[in-house]
Amino acid sequence: MIKKAVIPAAGYGTRFLPITKALPKELLPIIDHPTIEYIVNEAIASGITDILLIVSSNKNAIIDYFDYNLELETILLSKNKYEEYGIIRNIAQGANIHYIRQREQLGLGHAVLQAEAFVGNDPFAVLLGDDMYVGKDKPAIRQMIDAYNKVNQSVLGTIEVDYKDTYRYGICIPKNEKEGRLTELKGVVEKPKVEDAPSKSAIGGRYVLTPTIFKYLKSQTKGAGNEIQLTDAILRLMDEEKVYSYDIEGKRYDVGNKIDYIEAILDFGLEKPELKEALQKLINKKSKLFSRSLLF
Repeated sequence: MIKKAVIPAAGYGTRFLPITKALPKELLPIIDHPTIEYIVNEAIASGITDILLIVSSNKNAIIDYFDYNLELETILLSKNKYEEYGIIRNIAQGANIHYIRQREQLGLGHAVLQAEAFVGNDPFAVLLGDDMYVGKDKPAIRQMIDAYNKVNQSVLGTIEVDYKDTYRYGICIPKNEKEGRLTELKGVVEKPKVEDAPSKSAIGGRYVLTPTIFKYLKSQTKGAGNEIQLTDAILRLMDEEKVYSYDIEGKRYDVGNKIDYIEAILDFGLEKPELKEALQKLINKKSKLFSRSLLF
């Protein structure tokens, strides 16, 4: 049973500069909760009981967010603000949150390697903080855990992208013609040139990995972007174990992309009963103003 998850959160967040100079990108809000809380809640809803957040020296605010704030709690209780107290007291309830610092940002593979002692000899999940999913029936990582339980081999969560976007992703190479969502792979390639992309099946920020991956991460040389790439270690893992892809069912937001981030705010806002009507009116108003501006 997979009970451990790793969430790398040590990156610089350069796509959202200058705000990420002072605020970790993982704490950028979707309405009133930070993006990383949605990732943590996905793991908890999937049966994960222990979560390791991999942070860097300038990400202490993430640790503070998941900690209790006794001073604030006392103030809220003294003012009879019990609903607000419950909201902050219940952040990430249901799992133990652990932390480790990645002293150097040398790539995703290097970040995952920092989790070796935490993981031990157990299979584990990896959830990237830039990718938020709203699962159709199950959370994204729960879907993948179920897939892992069928094959007992590493599983990469995948999405279909346009060929013109393949250079931004790790791209999977199916071993045979795809049948269903779970597919055995014969290879993966990190951020290929568009003309060299072997498929449109892109790794979408979710993994379930066997602990064997650490053997390959320890000896992995730098690859694309002059970084230690998890994808490169997975390719070498395939010499020893089978690796599968699983097509995740649900809506994905790349919240490191500004348009996707805005879309997530709108969609999540429309799901809040207290905001839905007013937000819908605002969207309609803006749409009419935009349409009118096109006439002149």
